[in-house]
Amino acid sequence: MATVPMASLSNGQLIPVMGMGTMSAAGPEATRTAIVEAIRAGYRHFDTSYSYGTEKPLGEGIREALEAGLIKSRDELFITSKLSCGFADPPVVVDGIRGSLRNLGLEYVDMYLIHMPLKLNPQVRRIPVAKEDIFAMDLKGVWEGMEEGQRLGLTKAIGVSNFSPRRLQELLSFAKIPPVINQVEMSPLWHQNKLREFCKQKGIHITAYSPLGAVGTFWGHNKIVDSDVIAEIAKLKGKTSAQIALRWVYEKGVSIVAKSFDKERMRQNIDIFDWSLTEEESAKIDQLPQHKAVVFANIYGPHDVVLQLDAEL
Repeated sequence: MATVPMASLSNGQLIPVMGMGTMSAAGPEATRTAIVEAIRAGYRHFDTSYSYGTEKPLGEGIREALEAGLIKSRDELFITSKLSCGFADPPVVVDGIRGSLRNLGLEYVDMYLIHMPLKLNPQVRRIPVAKEDIFAMDLKGVWEGMEEGQRLGLTKAIGVSNFSPRRLQELLSFAKIPPVINQVEMSPLWHQNKLREFCKQKGIHITAYSPLGAVGTFWGHNKIVDSDVIAEIAKLKGKTSAQIALRWVYEKGVSIVAKSFDKERMRQNIDIFDWSLTEEESAKIDQLPQHKAVVFANIYGPHDVVLQLDAEL
């Protein structure tokens, strides 16, 4: 079993630097099985969201792992969930957190994030969404609800996802409890240099999602796993292209959420900590042309609030 290093957050929490993402259409049974397998392989951070529909199978997988003795206590795990856009309304934020905990069958999560700075009509069940069903978020009111969730002990810490420097600046202007994490797309083809510098100055830890370009999704691309530059480095080191990409992201000082339900790739994804890239190899990847994988207008529709979000990220 691999051991995943930890990163220290501004509130004193430790977060495993490699987490497993659970956004998947594989279904609850496959998700539960993958969670148990991931715990067996050494994963201790699991990332979910109310909107993924994977909170229940994640909770079931955790309980199965406990019963099998793969872990002694739930406290060995770091669980992140997120406030769906349908709950991004001040009066129902705490209800959103409680709903996630019910799904997970847990008393608390370690990290709870605003999934994105948008509000959706809670009745929405499919994407793209109609213009009348998507709105700007009351960030101050929603953040007060997030702070209340932490005060109630429903989550150990709070943060955000898909927030630009401008939106973080706005949030920091009134937050009584500052965000600990900003989870954003970051990969060898989407470096996020400006955002990473801003977050570093503010003590906000970055977790990178889609580190391989969201390969396999309808919105993602294969440009990272098919990159000749990355493939050449991989061949020299006896690694896979995915491992080179993940190691590059890790060496930028962030934590990562990567999703694979394949047993072998799951293990490969955490086999990146006992070797490193040379300065020359890293510099070659630094020079790759940039290509964003997650364009929210392609998912939610080209609405003004979405286009603004895409422009900032």
